[in-house]
Amino acid sequence: MASAPVMGRLVARSIARNFPLNVHFDVTYRCNERCVHCYLDHSDHGEMTTGEIKRVLAELAEAGTLFLTFSGGEIFLRHDFFELLAHARKLRFDVTLKTNALLITEERAALLKQLGVRRIQISLYSADAAIHDAITKVPGSFERTLEALRFCQVQGLLVKISCPLMKQNIGAWREVRALADALGVTYIMDPTITPMMDGSRDTLAMRLAPSELLPVLKDPIFNPPAAAPVKTEGADMAVAYDNIPCSAGHNSLYISPYGDVYPCVQMPLATGNLREKSFTEIWYGSAKMQRVRDIKESELAICRSCAIRNHCQRCPGLAFMEDGGLTGPSARACELAEAAARIAGVANPVSGLRARGRLRTTSNSNPAQLVHIAALGVS
Repeated sequence: MASAPVMGRLVARSIARNFPLNVHFDVTYRCNERCVHCYLDHSDHGEMTTGEIKRVLAELAEAGTLFLTFSGGEIFLRHDFFELLAHARKLRFDVTLKTNALLITEERAALLKQLGVRRIQISLYSADAAIHDAITKVPGSFERTLEALRFCQVQGLLVKISCPLMKQNIGAWREVRALADALGVTYIMDPTITPMMDGSRDTLAMRLAPSELLPVLKDPIFNPPAAAPVKTEGADMAVAYDNIPCSAGHNSLYISPYGDVYPCVQMPLATGNLREKSFTEIWYGSAKMQRVRDIKESELAICRSCAIRNHCQRCPGLAFMEDGGLTGPSARACELAEAAARIAGVANPVSGLRARGRLRTTSNSNPAQLVHIAALGVS
C-alpha cells in the first residue's frame, strides 16, 4: 500500500480529476445471518453474473480504480466469489473484504492470503456470545466468527472488527474494544443505523439517542483531542475535500449486485445501471452524479451558518434518505453535533436546524420516501 504522504497526494488528485479511486461493490444481498439492524432485502432479484461482474471490474480498472471493497450480504455465498476475487487481483486492485466470516475455513483463509487480499473487515457485535447471536439471529455465530478470525490471523491477514452500535449492544462496547486489543486487531465502532432499502424505518428503533452515546463520545479513544499537529498527508486531504460534503461521487462510489451505480452505499440515488451503460458513461455522463459533485459546503443554506458546524459530521446520504434533500440539514447530524459540542465545552450548543425551530428527534422524523427514491430527484 502507498505510504501516507503519497496517499494524501493520490486522494487530492483523484478528487481534483474525479477519477473513481475507491469502489464499494456488493456482489450479493443474500446472507446467512439475519441481523436485526440490517437495511438490505436478502432476496436475489437478479444478481449480475460472473461474466458481467468481470466485465465491470475491467471497466473499473480502466477508469483508474485502485481500492476495491467486496461486500454484501455475505460475499462467500456466491459460488463464484473466489473466481471474482482472483480476477480482481489479476487486475491489480487493492482488495478489502467485508464479511461475517461464518464461511471462512482454514483452507479458505489460506486461499485469501494466496490471492493477496489486503484486509478483511469482520462484523462482531459483542464480546458476549449471547448478545452477538441475538443480533445475528444465528446460534453459535459468535464462536464461528471468532474461529474464522483466528484462521485469518494465522495466515497473516490484516483483520479489522466492525461493531455497529445499537440499543442491543451499547453496554458491551468496552468489552468489544478489549477483545479487539486482546486479539491484536483493529476495530471500528459506528452508531450509524439507517432505514431499510425498501423504505421501512423499523431499524431506527434500534438507533441510539445522543444521550445514550455520550459514554462513547466522551471516550478519548473514539473522540481524541484535536491538539495533534496536522501532517502533510492530512493537509493534502483537507485541501482535497475543501468545500465538498464528502468523497461520494467525487472519487468513490457504490455498485449494487444488480449493477446499479450510486454515489455511496448510504446515498440511494441510482445514477445508472451497468447492464445498460458502461461504467465510464455513468461515472462521467450521469446528470445525477454530476449534480452530487456540484454540491458545495458553502451552498448548504442552514449548515453554512450553523454555530457548531465544526462539531458536525453531516452525511449527505443520510440527509437525503431521512430528511429529503442532498443540500439540506440532517436532523441526526444536528443532534450528534450538539452532543459533541457539549462534550467539547460549548455551553448550550444550538445547531442550525434547532435555531430555526425545526429540529425533531430522528426517531420521530417524517417517513423516508425510499421506495422509488430515484423519482425524488436531488433536491
